[in-house]
Amino acid sequence: MRHKFLNIKLDKIDHAVIKYLQNDGRISNSDLSEKVGLSQSACLRRVKALEKQGIIEGYVAVMDQAAAGLTDNVFVQITVEKQTKELLFEFEKIVRQCPQIIECYLMSGDADYLLRVIVSDASDYEKLHMDVLTTLPGVSNIKSNFSLRTVTKKNEIPFNL
Repeated sequence: MRHKFLNIKLDKIDHAVIKYLQNDGRISNSDLSEKVGLSQSACLRRVKALEKQGIIEGYVAVMDQAAAGLTDNVFVQITVEKQTKELLFEFEKIVRQCPQIIECYLMSGDADYLLRVIVSDASDYEKLHMDVLTTLPGVSNIKSNFSLRTVTKKNEIPFNL
């Protein structure tokens, strides 16, 4: 899966289409076709082909986290007792179901997992910590770091021609 782009030939126009869509997924086909220098029908065919190839996975609305009342980001490192297939499967299943866990990565290094959790404040995190994180199967250590502020957050995935 990580080599998806290697077997697909993308030209400068494909790259331009992807760049514009990453920055504005609601851009009209008319405006997109004008920006990339194609007819509307040719542009739509390109977009559909990129979707069919799985290069464009979907479209989402990016919500203002503070407007949702979830102003704090907490980065949580979790170490599990042992990495059996069954334990990891169950751990990941529960993590996927928790709406406040926005991202979860299986890691190399000191911690087994890195989570990005969004909460309204420290007491909201404490509740999540007690009710969810400490009850995850196989957890032996939890280390939490509160973000002071977001320096940069990007939605565009860079790639070279």
